[in-house]
This record gives sequence, C-alpha cells and structure tokens, in this order.
Amino acid sequence: MRFVLSVLACCLGLACSSSKPESHRPSDTGAASEAQFKAMHAPPTAGPAVRKGQTIELDGGKAYLSLPAGAGPFPAIVVIHEWWGLNSNIEHWADRLASAGWAALAVDLYGGTVATTADQAMATMKAVDDARASQTIAAAIAFLAKDPRIQATKRAVIGWCFGGGWALQTALAHPELDGAILYYGQLETDPAKLGAIKARLLGIFGKRDKGIPVETVDKFEAALKQAGVRAEIRQYEADHAFANPSNPKYDEANAADAWVHVLAFLESLKQA
Repeated sequence: MRFVLSVLACCLGLACSSSKPESHRPSDTGAASEAQFKAMHAPPTAGPAVRKGQTIELDGGKAYLSLPAGAGPFPAIVVIHEWWGLNSNIEHWADRLASAGWAALAVDLYGGTVATTADQAMATMKAVDDARASQTIAAAIAFLAKDPRIQATKRAVIGWCFGGGWALQTALAHPELDGAILYYGQLETDPAKLGAIKARLLGIFGKRDKGIPVETVDKFEAALKQAGVRAEIRQYEADHAFANPSNPKYDEANAADAWVHVLAFLESLKQA
C-alpha cells in the first residue's frame, strides 16, 4: 500500500534549524514544554542547530537516536518523519520525547533525502518502497529492545502525516508494540483489519484538515471500537500539521494541549 496523500493533506512548512542557547534544549528533568519546543524552530542564524542525540547506523542507513538522562533500561519509541524526511523538526521531536524519559529512535524512510520543496517531498514520498520501509521500521523496533543502553521495557511508535500513516501500519504489523501515536496520518477504517492491533492507540487530528476530514476520523474511531482496539481519538479546531512549529498552520495552543495528552498516554504505557 502506498501512503500517497494529496498536497492539501501533507505538511506545508519546512523544519528550520535553531541556534538558540543551550537553555532551550529539552530538560533532563522534565518533558520539554510547547514553548521550549517552539523555540527550537526559530529561523536559522549563523550558529549550528542544537541537538541532544546522535546519528547512528540502522539497517544500512542512518537514524537519529536521542536518549534520556541517566542509565537504562528505558521505555522506547520509534519516531517516523513527515513527508519532508528526517529533518531537524523530527530530530527535535526525538529530543523532546527523550526529555520525557523515552529513548527515541527517528528512522529515515527516504534513504537520506530531505525534501525542501513540496514537489520534491511528493516525489520522494511516492518513491518509497513499502517493503523496504517496513524492514527499516522492524529493525528500529528490534534495536530498541536489544541495544544495551536501552533494553526497552515498553515500545511504542509515533508519526506525523506520512509518518502518522506509517505509525498506524506499524501497529497493525507489530503486535508486540505497547502503544502507537499518530498525528493526522492516513487511516484504515476496516474493523476486520484494525483488529490486528494489540497496542493502545492515540490519534490526534485537526478538524480543518482537508485531507483527513472529520467524517473519516469518526469512521476510524468507530471502526477501532468495533475491532476492540483500546484507543483515544482527539480532534482539534486546527489545520493539518498544526503541531509543527515550522509550519504556517502551527497552532501553539492546540499543539500544547495535544502534547499534554501525549505525555499522559506515554506515562500510562509505562505504568501498564
């Protein structure tokens, strides 16, 4: 299945580098707030972007790993990028999740390409080989369980737009996962197929998203219930990509509220 979305359904903004001081890094003692996360996406200046994690080799390609402070084992999460590719915005998300106590591994399903225009993003997304992408995600899930720094006690997946659709597909394919978080991703609405999901699910959507209308989200929620999937669906008066501070449609208030629910969801996974 190709995860090809219309231009209206995909993210419109480019992730920007940040040269903010070290004080804007995610806290090692608490999850990064919406204000801190927004500060990471300031327009670039002369300095390099601040990163907490590191680039690693994964399944013949590159990935970005960000670890919480202290020693493991940690709960861990696979991070799947938007249609732009594994850019600074997604690395910031990985750092943010690490600040919440989760080892975060951001995969690259584009083979190193980071798109800078909508046309390039669409072309790169269409060129993704689904089997190869699934293999990379499976390698990430296995890495989080086996890496001696992590030895994941719980495992989850999160994604946005293109990555949101892949987060759902990952939950369908990997019953060993404990949780899945999808921000405005392509949906499956067949209860018979959704029944394969064993993870708990959190879905976050914008009611003004023309690519994923409210009616589709409602049908998805009903199908999850029929399939017996434990799920929480949240819909905001917002546009597609409202949680990306680099996007013109960014909605700080709703993004902050969504983050509160993400944190609560992740905490509940740890306690389960």
